[in-house]
Amino acid sequence: MPDSRHFSESPEAVGIDPEKLDAVFERAAREVREGLLPSAQVAVARSGRIAGMRTFGSVTHGGRPAPATNETLYVIYSCTKAITSAAAWILIQEGNLGESEHVADVVPGFGTHGKQAVRVEHLFTHTAGFPNAPMPPETWNDRDARLARFARWRLDFEPGSRMQYHPTSTMWVIAEIVERRSGMPCREFVRSRIAGPLGLGDFHVGLPPSEHERLADIVHVGEALSPDELARLGFPVDPASEVTEQALEAFNQPFVREAGAPGGGAVTNAGELALFYQALLRDLGEHAGGRVWNAATLADALRVRTGAMLDPMLGKPANRALGMVVAGDESRVFLGFGHTNSPRSFGHMGAGGQVAWADPETGISFVYLTNGCDRHPLRMGRRGVGLSSRAAACLLGG
Repeated sequence: MPDSRHFSESPEAVGIDPEKLDAVFERAAREVREGLLPSAQVAVARSGRIAGMRTFGSVTHGGRPAPATNETLYVIYSCTKAITSAAAWILIQEGNLGESEHVADVVPGFGTHGKQAVRVEHLFTHTAGFPNAPMPPETWNDRDARLARFARWRLDFEPGSRMQYHPTSTMWVIAEIVERRSGMPCREFVRSRIAGPLGLGDFHVGLPPSEHERLADIVHVGEALSPDELARLGFPVDPASEVTEQALEAFNQPFVREAGAPGGGAVTNAGELALFYQALLRDLGEHAGGRVWNAATLADALRVRTGAMLDPMLGKPANRALGMVVAGDESRVFLGFGHTNSPRSFGHMGAGGQVAWADPETGISFVYLTNGCDRHPLRMGRRGVGLSSRAAACLLGG
C-alpha cells in the first residue's frame, strides 16, 4: 500500500469529485460482487496524490485464501512496458542512448538473420519485425541464454515497415540495452532511478521472495469463446500469440515472479502505478523541483511514431509512442481508454484486463488491476471502457 503521505486528505483537495469517484469504485466492485471476478483494485490520482484507492473481493496467496486489501499486490502484465520504456527514456535524456542507433551496435550478436536493420525506436513501437520471437521462462534468469535467443531470432517482416504487437520480445532487448548502457540490470535500474526517487516501495520489476505472500495468485474466469464466436463479435484471433492461459498463470510460480520480465512481469498496486503516471504528468509540465525525466524528454517520448500504421489485430490506428499508447480520437476505446479521455491521454493496458493511463488535459491518472483474467474479451473490453470513462470524467466541476 502506498505511504500515507501519497494520499490526499480528501478527493476535493486534489480537484476530484467524490461522487464521481464513488461511481468508479462502484463499477469496479460490481463484477466482484456478482462473482465474475475474484478481486479488483482501483486508484485515481491527481496533483501528485491518490484521491482514492479501493480493493474488493478475495484472493489466494500461494493457494492460501485471504481478503483482498490495499496491501495486496498484483501482476500488471503489459502495463510493465510503460515502466521499462520510461527507464530507457532516462538513458536517452542523459545522452547514453539514441533511438536511431542500431540495436546490433549496442548488443553485439543481436544483428543476425537480417536484424542488423533494427533500430532502438523499432523496439518501442512494435515495428521491429519479430513479434512472437520466443523467450521461454526458463531463460529469464539466465543472461547468456537470453543473448543466445537474440542471436537465433528471425524476422517476420522488414523492420519499420509495419506495426505488429510484440508481447514480450522487444522489451527483453530494451532491458538488455538498459543494462549495457547503465551498468546495472534493468530491474535494479527501475528500483534505483524510478521507484526510489518517487518513494514507491511496492514498485517491483522482479518481486523479492519476501513479498510473495502479498501477491494475488492468477486465475482465469468465465467461459472461453470459440474462434467462430470471437469472429462474430469482431475479435481477431492470433494463433501464434504467446499470450496464453498457461503463460499468464506462469506468474504463480516464484521463479517467474522473481525474474522481472520487462514486457509483462512487474508487480505493484494500483495506487503506486497511478503515482508513477502522476510523476510523468508532473515532469511533462512545468515543474521547478527535482525531476526524474525532463519535459523535453517526455514530450518526445510521448510523440506518436507510427503515423498512419494500423494495428492489424484491431484495424485501428496503432498510435504508438516510445513504449506508450496515445489515445487519439475516435478509436481511443480500442486502445485502452474511455470515451471521456482526451486525445493526449497515454498509457498501456495489460493482459487479463489491467488498465493504466494518465490524461495531461485533466491531470488525472487511473489504474485498475485484477487477478481474474477474463476469458470473455467483450466483457473485459466493456469493463475497461466503462471504468476509464468514469475515471476520466472525475474532475471536480467538470
